[in-house]
Formats: sequence, C-alpha cells, structure tokens
Amino acid sequence: MSEPKHVAIVGVTGAVGEEMLLCLEQRNFPVSKLTLLASARSAGKRIPFRGEEIVVQELTHDSFAGVDIALFSAGGGISLEFGPSAAAAGAVVIDNSSAFRMDEGVPLVVPEINPAAAKDHPKGIIANPNCTTIISLMALAPLHEKFGLKSIIASTYQAVSGSGAQGIVELEEQMKALANNLPVTLKVYPRQIAFNVIPQVDAFTDNGYTKEELKMLNEGRKIMELPELKVSCTCVRVPVFRSHSVSITAQFERPVDVETARAVYAGKPGVQVVDDPANKVFPVPLDTTGKDDCLVGRIRKNLVFNNALDLWVVGDQVRKGAALNAVQIAEIL
Repeated sequence: MSEPKHVAIVGVTGAVGEEMLLCLEQRNFPVSKLTLLASARSAGKRIPFRGEEIVVQELTHDSFAGVDIALFSAGGGISLEFGPSAAAAGAVVIDNSSAFRMDEGVPLVVPEINPAAAKDHPKGIIANPNCTTIISLMALAPLHEKFGLKSIIASTYQAVSGSGAQGIVELEEQMKALANNLPVTLKVYPRQIAFNVIPQVDAFTDNGYTKEELKMLNEGRKIMELPELKVSCTCVRVPVFRSHSVSITAQFERPVDVETARAVYAGKPGVQVVDDPANKVFPVPLDTTGKDDCLVGRIRKNLVFNNALDLWVVGDQVRKGAALNAVQIAEIL
C-alpha cells in the first residue's frame, strides 16, 4: 500500500463529488486526511466518511495547503479559477471538467488505456475525459490494439443525470405532470424530455456539431495518440436517469471478424462483453448503473464499410465516466 495522501474534493456536494467520495471509500484509497470543499452555501454541512463526519469548507484559493491530490468536479469555471491555486500549493489536480482537456501541458487520461500519461503532468494538473469519450474508448481501445482504429461514427443515448441533479428533477417532474394531465415545465432542456429524445447535448458550434460531439473527436485523438482519427458523432439526450449508451460503427486498418473481436476483451480490466442477442442478452443502462465496468454487446460486421464493426457500449457516466476514472488516476499517482 502506498503512503496515505491528503485528498481534497472540490464540489463534494454534487453528484460526481458524492460518487468520488464513495469510490475512495469502496476502493480503500489510502487517505491520511480528507478536505471537503464546496460553495459558501454548502459550507458547514457534515458528510460521513469511514465512520467519521467531515465538515464541508468553503472553497477559497487558500484551501489547498498540505493537500497531495485535489479532485475537482465543480464545473469548468471553478476549475480554471482554483485549479492553478491548488497546483501552486503542491497538489496534483485531477479535474473532471473540460477546462484543461485540450491543453498540451495537461495529460488526458483513461487509466486502462494510457496510464503512463498520468506520470507526466508539468502543470500539476491531469484532466479527466468527457464521460461519453471514456465509455466509448473503453470499448474501442482493445479493438484498436488488434485491428488498428481508423474512424468512428457514433450516436449516443445520454442519461439526464449527465445534466446534473436538475436534469433528473426535470424528468421526474415532467413524468408526474403528464401522468396527471398537467402541462410540463421546461427549465434544463429546450424540449420536453419525458417520453421523448432530444438531439442536442451541450451548445451548437459553427459547423453544426455540438461541443459534446466534438469532444469525442478531439479527446479521442489525444487519448489514443491518433491525430488522424476520423470521428462523426451525434449526441442525444434520452429519458433515462443514469448510464449512457453509445452505438458505434468503427472502421479499422486491418480485416476484422466478430469472434476475434469478442475475444480481444478477455482479461481487459474495466470492460466486459455481454453479447448473446439470440437469447436477448445485451447491455442496457440498468445493467451498469452503480457499477464500475462498461459493457459491450451487439458486436457485428458493418454492412457498408470494409474492415468495420458495429457495437453497442453502455457505462455509468457518473461512475466510470467521471468519479471512478478520477479516483483511478489518483491510484496511479
């Protein structure tokens, strides 16, 4: 066991912050001291950890004295403002926002794919990738090792918890309203999410893609060290509470076959094959909620492109797509 660390969690009262705390406890991470940080309105709240109650403190630029590892999950603005302060105080920042992901001096890490990248962090900051990128690459990285990944066409089916607690509240409230023949209220989403799907996640850019869709392209290239990787993605919000699903067509440099593709996952940490469609065995969001592993199924040869496979991958975006991945990075350190 490595030497215990002084760990801080920024944004501990949010969904991902709470899950980070749970992962630290479940995985017996060696913590010598735990500092919990949030906004002024959450300061004073008591949160249990390993049989003790720890008081949440207000986040300031002076919050990081003596901290070894600072897990950030409070949004890009907070990370940009306070992340450098934490790094300057000597902490290694593991940031869950998009603030630093494309910074050349900041490694972008999925521990099962590029763990060595976490060792080289000249700015004292390591970035956690986008949740959909993590889940997709967990399925694609083993195939890349065998066949050589060339391009990705993906459609995502993203749970409302990806929008935070208010996304869950909006879906719940709309379902109750519709069940009682009442009008629905729109706050988080531009259209009704209950019993509907919305082909927009994040803001649109000038080329017609959303920021979320371009993350799969830019982050995928950086993590996989494939600067020529081609990616086209459509991100869709669906009325599911937790766990994202992704439909992927992946084209490879070398010829592919389904049985070999299924076999490449054997022994790979963090991903399992669940693929027996004749018996209605395939991954669904409820299979991964609260679980560490991503699940891959519906593996089949694509009928349009040469050397291409179609597959379906599901993962808990709060856990592996965010909190667990960050804690795994901390374990590497």
